[in-house]
Amino acid sequence: MDIFLEFLKTTGFANMTWGNAMMIVIGMVFMALAIIKHYEPLLLLPIGFGVIVGNIPTIAGMTCGVYDQGRLVMGEDGIDYVPGSVLSYLYYGVSQGVYPPLIFLGIGAMTDFSTMLSNPKLVLLGAAAQIGIFLTLLGALAIGFLPAQAGAIGIIGGADGPTAIFLASRLAPELLGAIAIAAYSYMALVPVIQPPIMKLLTSKEERLIRMAPPRMVSKRERIIFPVAAFLICTMIAPGSLVLLGMLFFGNLMKESMVTERLANTARTGLIDIVTILLGFSVGASTEAQTFLRHESLLVFGLGAISFAVATAGGVLFAKFMNLFLVEKINPLVGAAGVSAVPDSARVVQMVGQQEDPDNYLLMHAMAPNVAGVIGSAVAAGVLWSVLGL
Repeated sequence: MDIFLEFLKTTGFANMTWGNAMMIVIGMVFMALAIIKHYEPLLLLPIGFGVIVGNIPTIAGMTCGVYDQGRLVMGEDGIDYVPGSVLSYLYYGVSQGVYPPLIFLGIGAMTDFSTMLSNPKLVLLGAAAQIGIFLTLLGALAIGFLPAQAGAIGIIGGADGPTAIFLASRLAPELLGAIAIAAYSYMALVPVIQPPIMKLLTSKEERLIRMAPPRMVSKRERIIFPVAAFLICTMIAPGSLVLLGMLFFGNLMKESMVTERLANTARTGLIDIVTILLGFSVGASTEAQTFLRHESLLVFGLGAISFAVATAGGVLFAKFMNLFLVEKINPLVGAAGVSAVPDSARVVQMVGQQEDPDNYLLMHAMAPNVAGVIGSAVAAGVLWSVLGL
């Protein structure tokens, strides 16, 4: 009976806290959204299950969680090394910013910049959407966050999970879990968050605007672009070197058509493996004892504001551009300036076809969408350069 009672003390039921239970429910909600609503299932399903794994209580001395890292201890025969948990080694790719560049490599290998190159003025919409990052930074500073923390929180407005993780690992590792979950949550909820903002800021007549088909872009332009864009962007923001280097390298492999096998690996097997490890590790980092803090709630609130402002910034700037353009831009396209590729572009297509089923905006929306990926990486590089030193 004594052995049985001791066993009961080691079970998850005996050590469960209300925080662990709440996080497990949140993990189940994430999985339900992925399975039932199809909200970014490739992200929410690994994250949701990771949240459950990270909140199963263990007893003291068991190295199971992502925070149980290897350490040196003083033993009888000198200093001994106690290995960390398996999850801590998987989480190393998150905490040290290893996974995000690999994700960018795969994104580059599957991205077509032709639409953006055919209509360069749409790049401005991707730049305008980054206003959410800098306004949220100011808001975070106003409520008491340190400058580095404010910069890491602001990048959520770019709706780019890998960039948010990379910057948080450099500027505010103590907020990494909250920032990662917030960024990926808002990416998954693009179809819910963006349409009301888009409809509020545009009239029916504006949503009915049809845009001319994009021109054909030559192979030479597509090959020159990743090299030229990399040089320009990294000269402006050297801190974006790693992310944009991998993004444009992946795109060059695709467009050159001489390394198709490598490009295919990057956009299929590699990005799938890294997505699994990244999502699961991020989810497992939400252990209630370290995740449920006042700062985490503020991060989620500021992240929502940042995402909404970024969406509005793209739409309003498109309306501003129309004051000077002969060929008008459908303002809905501006909402795709956030870098949630390709979900925000699909939302633009969906909202546009609610007004006119024969209006095809997807290809036009991909231009500011991929420009937003570049813009958020450049913004992260600027913030790292300014706030990380």
